[in-house]
Amino acid sequence: MNIQILYGTESGNAELLAMDLEEHLASEGEHEVELADLQDFDPADLDASKYYIVACSTHGEGELPYTAQSFYEQLVELSPDLSGIYYAMFGLGDRFYEETYSQGSEVLDSKFAELGATRVGEYGRHDASSLEISPSDAALEWLPQALAAFSEIREDVPAAS
Repeated sequence: MNIQILYGTESGNAELLAMDLEEHLASEGEHEVELADLQDFDPADLDASKYYIVACSTHGEGELPYTAQSFYEQLVELSPDLSGIYYAMFGLGDRFYEETYSQGSEVLDSKFAELGATRVGEYGRHDASSLEISPSDAALEWLPQALAAFSEIREDVPAAS
């Protein structure tokens, strides 16, 4: 499976989480895995032959983190057709701020859906108020169901003849 992990971060938590996901997937030896910061990723490079895992934190009062802002602005400006793009979303936030909890990822998720992309699997989240589990551990627990959802899509696609 060809997987591209994209992350948007302000303080580095989403980046560390994304790096841990990349390391885990690469160690399985079953996937081609690429990692990119959203600030370095062009929305025109979204490719239907890949599956996307998007990890995004929330900054300030529910805003996108710094490294996701230009990517989002390009999505808004260009409005590309993202039909055929499948992604899984993992958001970081703090339930203490209940009105804006994980809203950075929700902003991206809404824009992806508006442009025709399809989110698969459960929406993953990490609550910074929870001292019981790290963001990376929460994402690694969430990952198997995202991979299973991607596998179901692959099975639904007819083989080329």
